[in-house]
Amino acid sequence: MKITVLGASGRIGGLAVQEALTRDWHVTAVVRDPSRLTVPAHPQLEVAVHSLGDPDLADALIGRDAVLLALGPADRNPTTVNTDATRAVVEALRGSSTRFVVVSAGGLPADGDSVLMRFLVKPLLGAVLRNSYADLLSMESVLHGEPEVRWTIVCPPRLTNTPGRGQVRTSLAGNVRGGSQIARADVARYLVDASVDDGLVGRKVWIA
Repeated sequence: MKITVLGASGRIGGLAVQEALTRDWHVTAVVRDPSRLTVPAHPQLEVAVHSLGDPDLADALIGRDAVLLALGPADRNPTTVNTDATRAVVEALRGSSTRFVVVSAGGLPADGDSVLMRFLVKPLLGAVLRNSYADLLSMESVLHGEPEVRWTIVCPPRLTNTPGRGQVRTSLAGNVRGGSQIARADVARYLVDASVDDGLVGRKVWIA
């Protein structure tokens, strides 16, 4: 397997790179600043320095088996980082067999939300994280309108830095019941797993 990870210097992205390397996959880690990449040098690791607006970014995407997108906002200011990255990837992958797996958020409104989640918890989250959530909703909209890309949207709940459990519960119909948090390591592992699960093509999956 050959994959590219966008956001490889982030916490989930770096863990996804490490997880793929443990499987002996070839990984292209896309970063803007190589000094922020915490993954040690590895024979199967290629580091590509690109910004989202770099016309050469496509070189790091085309011909891969999968592209993973794990970008997060640096603060709570207005942002389009996930939308911009998704548009760039979609443009490069359209019509190809390459899988595209992105991280969204379980805090976004979803079918099947309980009354408590719909009218209290998620509105509170949306008020605090409105700018990043607006970006994620826009990102999802880009994918839902793109039938020529083999995408999957992964929605985790609150993220923790605790050790991964190695087990992930999933739902294709809204947030996982009783799933209020998940370790970043488990999210990263699931992204790698999802990239080879053809049953998730064109699907949005919630995890916990």
